Amino acid sequence: MASLRPLSRGPFLLLLIFFVFSLSLLRPIQGNGGSDGGGGGEEFSEELLLKPLPDRKVLAHFHFRSAAPPSAANGRHHHLFPKAIAQLVQKFQIRELELSFTQGRWNYERWGGSDPISTRNAKPPGVELWALFDLPTEEIDPTWKNLTHALSGLFCASINFLESPTAYSSPYWGFLSNNGNLRYGALPREAVCTENLTPWLKILPCRDKAGIASLLYRPSIYKGYYHSQRLRLLSSESKGIILEQTLTVVLQPNSYTSSLLSSSDAQLQPSWSLSQLFKKEMTGKCVLAKSSKIFLELERGLLEKIVEIRDDSWIGKFDGQVGSSLYEYKVDNSNENKPLDVGITWKLPLVWSSVHAPFQASRFLMGSGNERGSIAISLQSTQTHDQYFGDLNDCTVPVIVLQVVPWYVKVYYHTLQISIDGKPQTLSDVIEKIQVTPSEDKLLPGTLEIMLRFPCSMLSATLSLDFDKDSYTLTNILQMSYPDYDVSDDSSLLHNLQEKYLVRSYTEVLLVPLTTPDFSMPYNVITFTCTVLALYFGSLLNVLRGGLVRREIISQKDSARPGLVPLYFLGYLPAKE
Repeated sequence: MASLRPLSRGPFLLLLIFFVFSLSLLRPIQGNGGSDGGGGGEEFSEELLLKPLPDRKVLAHFHFRSAAPPSAANGRHHHLFPKAIAQLVQKFQIRELELSFTQGRWNYERWGGSDPISTRNAKPPGVELWALFDLPTEEIDPTWKNLTHALSGLFCASINFLESPTAYSSPYWGFLSNNGNLRYGALPREAVCTENLTPWLKILPCRDKAGIASLLYRPSIYKGYYHSQRLRLLSSESKGIILEQTLTVVLQPNSYTSSLLSSSDAQLQPSWSLSQLFKKEMTGKCVLAKSSKIFLELERGLLEKIVEIRDDSWIGKFDGQVGSSLYEYKVDNSNENKPLDVGITWKLPLVWSSVHAPFQASRFLMGSGNERGSIAISLQSTQTHDQYFGDLNDCTVPVIVLQVVPWYVKVYYHTLQISIDGKPQTLSDVIEKIQVTPSEDKLLPGTLEIMLRFPCSMLSATLSLDFDKDSYTLTNILQMSYPDYDVSDDSSLLHNLQEKYLVRSYTEVLLVPLTTPDFSMPYNVITFTCTVLALYFGSLLNVLRGGLVRREIISQKDSARPGLVPLYFLGYLPAKE
C-alpha cells in the first residue's frame, strides 16, 4: 500500500500546479483592466454618448478604445488588444488606417455638421477605406492590394474589390496631408448587414456579452435611419498601437409610449430611455474595461424648462461654449437589480436646430443628353459665420475640395469655373493650391484637389467642370475647433471632442449615365433586311411562277382540240383507256 501513495499524489499535485499557474495568468487581466504591469500596459475603455435631435430622433454614439504599448516582438501575446489587428499593423506597416461601413446618409441640415460627431463619424454610404503606410513608394500599391484582401476576410465584406488600380486613388493633401504614401478607396454600393457588425464586435474584449456593447441589439440598430460602424488605427514607435471603434446610429423612439400633443396643439418630442431604444438594460460594465461611462448631451437650458431626466444618478455636468451641456453617468454603479436606464421625458413642445457648419455642400449634374455634361459643386452659407469667425470684413474661410472620378468619365479640368454670389471669379484670386491627377483608360481614376479661400461674408459659391459621359465621394473641409470641456483625463471620447479638427462634409452620391448605343438601330436593320428579303424572294417566285403560266396559255392556243389535252394534263377529266 505504501508504494501506491506516490502514484495517488502525482495527479493531485499536477492539477494543483496547473490551477495556480492559471490563476497567475488571469490575475493581471482581472486586476485593473489589464492596465498594470502584469497586463503589459494594455488598456480598454468604453463610452456612450446620447443626444436628442431636433427632428424627433435620438443620436447614440458608441466609443471603444483599446491601446497596446510599443513592442518590437512580432506575434506577442496580447491580454486585451486584438491580436489580429496587431498583426495587421505589423505586417503591412500601417501608420494610420480608417475603415467604415455605413447604411443611410447623414442629414447635415437636421442633425448638425460642425460638431466632432458629425465631422468624424458621418461617412458616405457603403464602405470607405483609407490607409497611410510607412513604406517606400514602390511597395505601397502591392501592400494595399494585400491589405484589402486581409480586411475583406476579417470583416466579411467585398473590400477586396478595392485592389484594382481603377478603384482607389492617391490624394496628396486633399484628404490628408502625406508624401504620396496614402491610398483612398470607396464602394458606395456595398450593402451593410450583421455579417459586418459581428466580426467588428468580436474585436472587443467582452464582445457584446457585457458592458456598453451589450446594448447593441441587432434589430434596434439596423432599423435606424443612419448606421455607421468605424474602425480607426494609429500606430507609432513611441505610443504603440491605438484602436478606436465607434458606432454611430440615429434611432426613432417609440412615440406611442407618451402623449404627442399639448394644449397648444404642438407636437412634443418623444420621451425615451436606454431600455426603450435598444430593448436591453444596462446591468454593468465590462470587467476588462478601465472606465465605462455614459454621457447625455442636451442643449443648455432644456433641463430647467423642457426636459426632465429620468435617471438622476449623474455624477458630473460639463458646460460647453456652443450652448450644450454634458451629464456623466458611471456604469460601475449599475447591476441586474438596479440597471442604469438613462433617458429624458419632455414636458413642453420645443423647436430648435442643430449647430451647422459655415457652409452646406451639395453636388449635382448639369446639362442634357448623353454626350456632354457638367459636375457642379455648390456651397451655401448657413448664416452662422458669427459663431466661428467674429468680424466678417477681413475674414476668409479655407475650403479644400476633393473630387474623384472613374476613368471612363472624361473630365476637362481646364473648364473649371468658380462663381461667388453669382459673379464669375478669376481662378487665381480664389485658388491657393491645386493638384490634378488625370485618369488613364482602364488604369487610373482622375483626382482633383483644390484649396480655395472664400470671404466669410459669402452667401453662395459654385464650382463647375465639363465632362464627357460612379459614384464617388466629395470632401469639403473647413478649419474650426470644438468647445473645450473641463473633463477628467480618463475619458477618451471627450478628449476627442476637445481636439481641433477639420469639418468634413460628404456630398450626395452621383449617378452619371454613360453613353449607350441606340437600341432602335438593330430594329431598323432587322426590319430593313426582312423587307429586302421579302421583296427579293417574292419577286423571284412571281417570275418563276409567271413563266409556267405563260407556257400553259401558249400550249392551249396551239391545241386543235382545246380543252381535252390540257384537261387531261391538268387532271380535270379522267383519262380513258
